Amino acid sequence: MAFVRQIRQSKKLRDVRYDVRGPILVEAQRLEAEGHRILKLNIGNPAPFGFEAPEAIVADVTHHLPESQGYSDSRGIYSARTAVAQYYQSRGLRETDVEDVFIGNGVSELISMVLQAFVDDGNEILVPAPDYPLWTGAVTLSGGIPVHYRCDEQNDWMPDLQDIESKITENTHALVIINPNNPTGAVYSKEMVEALVDIARRHQLVVFADEIYEKILFDDAVHHHAASAAGADVLCLTFSGLSKAYRVCGYRAGWVMVSGPKEIAEEFLEGLTLIANMRMCANVPAQHAIQTALGGYQSINELIVPGGRFYEQAMLADRLLNEIPGVTSVRPRGALYCFPRLDPDVYQIDDDQQFVIDLLRAKKILVTHGTGFNWPEPDHFRLVTLPDVEVLEEAIGRIADFLATRR
Repeated sequence: MAFVRQIRQSKKLRDVRYDVRGPILVEAQRLEAEGHRILKLNIGNPAPFGFEAPEAIVADVTHHLPESQGYSDSRGIYSARTAVAQYYQSRGLRETDVEDVFIGNGVSELISMVLQAFVDDGNEILVPAPDYPLWTGAVTLSGGIPVHYRCDEQNDWMPDLQDIESKITENTHALVIINPNNPTGAVYSKEMVEALVDIARRHQLVVFADEIYEKILFDDAVHHHAASAAGADVLCLTFSGLSKAYRVCGYRAGWVMVSGPKEIAEEFLEGLTLIANMRMCANVPAQHAIQTALGGYQSINELIVPGGRFYEQAMLADRLLNEIPGVTSVRPRGALYCFPRLDPDVYQIDDDQQFVIDLLRAKKILVTHGTGFNWPEPDHFRLVTLPDVEVLEEAIGRIADFLATRR
């Protein structure tokens, strides 16, 4: 019999994980194929939970469809880039120019593009633990080494500055800041943002600021741009977009804005432009949504105040989770998630991925295990707070019933 060569995945994927859509989702799809109805609380996707895009955004995209049939400038259409630049100017970053903005198919694509342009094999990048796992995966795929610094649950999930300092080596090249944070819901104070950027300043690191949830804030939480603290002497790349605040995840409309001493980063930015050119351009119809979104009525404000769905659902989830024996959850200050802890003295969990699969099979609730966000212990899970209050009460009630069998 002739030898048949096996076709295998690239070795570059050996250490890459994205468990938000990993084996747990495969099991959920299997159960759905059997006829079960699964409540998916694993992905922050507002549309399935009744959140619709502002009508003006949909209308503007529709209006521009006839002129969106060809490629655009690889960096993005001029009106979108101008709107992003003006947005940051209005936030105090007055030096921001249209040339500092790249439009992408969501923040996820831009993270991958930037890291491909920036990272050499073996470079170390500081990434929070827990993190949005694309950061860890994209650093690894680009040949770098993600080095995780701890966020302190006992201190409202603030980054541990001493831990960051202890993990900096001569091979550390950048510091990732996720604020507001996914998965914890933490929102960093001005002093914390300044302290993080000061670490980057003293060690000559680039700052990658993931700020996609910047408009989803609760109570007295205030968002502070890392770029403001970085000023003119720390290179900062700020990532944001329309997916969450404007409820258009499927449009894939995001941006990265470059600030600070761009004169020392000309070669890197040339590389980023090269990669932008290689993917031709971002989705052109969705780019037309950006100017309308940033310049129009900010409907997100109705959702994040008491009485608004984002607010009420987040507060309810936090309260109900904390009422379960052996479960503690730090109240989210922003974003769309809770990241509760299961007391190891109450729940003996060695494999948290298996735990969420067992929960899925028993209660038809899909959440994501904490180690999927590069948290080092199997004692957390992430819950999306997007369902309306009745569904959320039912879902957390089912989780409570399941946990009662595990104590």
